[in-house]
Amino acid sequence: MWAGRVLRAAPSAAPRGRRALSALTQLRGVLEEELDAIRGAGTWKSERVITSRQGPRIHVDGVSGGPGTDAFPGPFLLSFCVPSSTSGILNFCANNYLGLSSHPEVIQAGLQALEEFGAGLSSTRFICGTQSIHKDLEAKIARFHQREDAILYPSCFDANAGLFEALLSPQDAVLSDELNHASIIDGIRLCKAHKYRYRHLDMADLEAKLQEAQNHRLRLVATDGAFSMDGDIAPLQEICHLASRYGALVFVDECHATGFLGATGRGTDELLGVMDQVTIINSTLGKALGGASGGYTTGPGPLVSLLRQRARPYLFSNSLPPAVVGCASKALDLLMESNAIVQSMAAKTKRFRSKMEAAGFTVLGASHPICPVMLGDARLASCMADDMLKRGIFVIGFSYPVVPKNKARIRVQISAVHSEEDIDRCVEAFVEVGRLHGALP
Repeated sequence: MWAGRVLRAAPSAAPRGRRALSALTQLRGVLEEELDAIRGAGTWKSERVITSRQGPRIHVDGVSGGPGTDAFPGPFLLSFCVPSSTSGILNFCANNYLGLSSHPEVIQAGLQALEEFGAGLSSTRFICGTQSIHKDLEAKIARFHQREDAILYPSCFDANAGLFEALLSPQDAVLSDELNHASIIDGIRLCKAHKYRYRHLDMADLEAKLQEAQNHRLRLVATDGAFSMDGDIAPLQEICHLASRYGALVFVDECHATGFLGATGRGTDELLGVMDQVTIINSTLGKALGGASGGYTTGPGPLVSLLRQRARPYLFSNSLPPAVVGCASKALDLLMESNAIVQSMAAKTKRFRSKMEAAGFTVLGASHPICPVMLGDARLASCMADDMLKRGIFVIGFSYPVVPKNKARIRVQISAVHSEEDIDRCVEAFVEVGRLHGALP
């Protein structure tokens, strides 16, 4: 009987194995075809390996330039002294707008939180993953944005993924700028509200969509404050006016504005004088506010309470590591102590933009430290970025699907810890490489 069972089982084992092998072979073929198409289009995205901490100067594996360093000389001031070392590769593509990712007090705060509260909570917030520092940071974020409450997430991508599904029902409508960040688009896809997409920054089209959406219970206008690929800023005054006229709410993603736009760095709503008219703000701790990770939603208290009950990324993700919370909290403290950084950023951004435009480059946006140098062709953007690295400048070419086809660019980002000499060197390298590749006469 036992032998018979073995004999009957053996014939079916081989076909199952062959089918599994055949399916895997087919998968490999499909994947290689897709990957070859990406390479052939010149849009392959390679990851450069950094062997130093983040800063205005870094060390890149396989690229000469000496060990990168961003040690600050003496006590750190919000006037942002330039690092004493001139070694390493100049980094012009990080979201380290305030230069806080390696600030000594931020690092020390992270170390202290790690020592006191451990490496992590091994749990979600509502089970056993909330510590006093999480609650303290949420309260600090709410005070910073002058809102009622705030809720932390592992990232702002998660904050955007959690908001719309929890807030909006099939009775509601959401109206989204067509160039909103992918996380906003994905978050909206998850909800069951009626979806309207208006043309980028087109207020006449937004008004037409608001008129169409009048029969819905809630109407939420969703926009980036500062758009990460083009460096342009949403016309929040006009958006808030239309929202008030048609009984809508306003949501703004402030990832590329928090900390350095507005008189005290509160963001685009402060910059444009509509802090009391924007209902909900999502933003990140992973850019200007320490540069590690983490995101948040801040707004009305009942909304935050609802998100704690229903937002899936909050309910099913581990809480932020204590070290990340400590770093972000100290970054906010430094920012709220002085607004000198805002003036510093504005002057350095203007210097780069004016010199690049004088050289003949087209730079999108206005007055934002995101400076997209438009090149059009994906392969050209990639090759120019590679040649910039050979000259000691770290920048990245952006192409489809990150940006629309035929709108490839090199996105330069100015940091408060770049010196004027750093900026001038970057422009000189762009001119040299641009002429080499025919992007400049």
